[in-house]
Amino acid sequence: MLEIQDLDAAYSEVTVLRGVSLTLSRGESVAVIGANGAGKSTLLRVISGLLRPRRGAVVFDGTPVNHLPPYDIAALGIAHVPEGRRVLPDMTVEENLELGAFLPRPKARRRESLAWVYQIFPRLAERRYQRAGTLSGGEQQMLAVGRGLMLRPRLLMLDEPSLGLAPLVVDTTFARIADVRKEGIAILLVEQNVQRALTLADRGYVLEGGQVVLQGPSQTLLENPHVKVAYLGL
Repeated sequence: MLEIQDLDAAYSEVTVLRGVSLTLSRGESVAVIGANGAGKSTLLRVISGLLRPRRGAVVFDGTPVNHLPPYDIAALGIAHVPEGRRVLPDMTVEENLELGAFLPRPKARRRESLAWVYQIFPRLAERRYQRAGTLSGGEQQMLAVGRGLMLRPRLLMLDEPSLGLAPLVVDTTFARIADVRKEGIAILLVEQNVQRALTLADRGYVLEGGQVVLQGPSQTLLENPHVKVAYLGL
């Protein structure tokens, strides 16, 4: 479904990704883990068209997309939920969600999609007329994910969904992501909470210094000595 081929990316003269290759199949959940500055968020920005790669290719369903603008990539069914939630604070929960269905195909299913998102996130249904800026951090994260789902994506990319959340809220957030996965939506998860990420995902990639240094089934990575020492504190 998604294939990243020998990808290089940079900001100005600073190279962030070096020869990164990655694959993700339909309905699969894949985690990308690594320390701050490893290039995880940059990888998602390249896939969604917010940053052009210097070299390599991003292929989605057999079609190269790294030359397309972000709205065309979104129209193919790739939703990007960025780090930091970025909800519009002065708009209501429902208005924020409706913005996720901005393209013609999802816009035609907006009412149906709202009902679907409210089923996954009942708390958002309770808060639908409340301004997004008054929500708790966990509720804002639910809203950010729900807004991504309004696109009716085939691939949902999540950037640090547990960032800044209390442990109990993290439990709820990952439980809801697991619910989304049951809908058959492929998930590409960037996350510093390595235990959580690899428990949710089928496979994982470890990025260090902009390069893939390890990859494999989640359980294999959880048992890897380097992962245990560097990311699990064992």
